Amino acid sequence: MPDKHVHSRLKKDLAIWLGTTGRDGRPHSVPVWFWWDGETVLIYSVPGQKVRDIQANPHVALHLNTDPTGGDVVRVGGAAKIVPNQPPAYKVPPYVRKYRDLMRGNDWTPKVFSELYHIAIRVRPTHFH
Repeated sequence: MPDKHVHSRLKKDLAIWLGTTGRDGRPHSVPVWFWWDGETVLIYSVPGQKVRDIQANPHVALHLNTDPTGGDVVRVGGAAKIVPNQPPAYKVPPYVRKYRDLMRGNDWTPKVFSELYHIAIRVRPTHFH
């Protein structure tokens, strides 16, 4: 399990970088919104590269932004899976609380966001760095 500082950053930070590897062996890394529930990371996605990559290879890397000098590094290795029975984002109150302002800034309601980002990805950490 992560230490107190890492747990706090996982709760508070707004973006986490999701690193995947496609069938072609090429790495892909993209910032995503996420919810840390204390055990797993929940990400909602549009269909696309990261979803295809996870379907081909569930091993992922997550990392938070560092401070301006490259310190305060938080990296997480884990196994990801697409979760078809996960409730949509608008039915996950802590996720909506975390991102409500950003959704509004994009002229989305939580329901509109959920229609666009309708693929749920759950990452179970295997190690923290």
